[in-house]
Amino acid sequence: MAVIDIQRPRTATGARAVPALLAVLALVHVYWATGLTWPAHDERALSLAVLGDVVSFGPPVVLPLAALEGLAALAVFARVGGRGGRAAQWVTAAVAAGMLLRAAVGVVWIVVGRDGSGAAFPWLNAFLYTPLCLVFGWAALRAAR
Repeated sequence: MAVIDIQRPRTATGARAVPALLAVLALVHVYWATGLTWPAHDERALSLAVLGDVVSFGPPVVLPLAALEGLAALAVFARVGGRGGRAAQWVTAAVAAGMLLRAAVGVVWIVVGRDGSGAAFPWLNAFLYTPLCLVFGWAALRAAR
C-alpha cells in the first residue's frame, strides 16, 4: 500500500494570526456601526484615538470596512491553509501591502508628529498601531509568497 504524503505549504507561524486579526477588526467595525464607541466615551474621542482626526464612525463608513476586512480574512485564511489559488494569493499580497504602507505612514507620523489629534493617538500609533501593522504586514507578505 502506497502512502501519499500531502504537505501543507510552509508558512510562518505568524501568518496564521493575520486572518484572525482581520476578523477581529471586522467585528470591531461592526460593533462601532451599532453606535457603541468602546473603548472611548464618544465618537469624537474614538475617532481621535483611532485615526488622529475627527471622522464619522457611522454605519455607511465602518460597515464597508468590516465587509472588506471579513473577505480579506477569508482569503488570507485560505492562502495560509494552502487553498484559494491565485485570488487568495493576490488578496494576501494586497493585505500585506496595505499593512506595510500603514506602518510606513505610522513611522512618518511618529517622526513628524501629528497635530490636533489629542493625547491618545500619538502613543497608540507609536506603540500599538505601527508595530502591529509592521509585524502583521510582514507575516502577510510571507504568506503571499
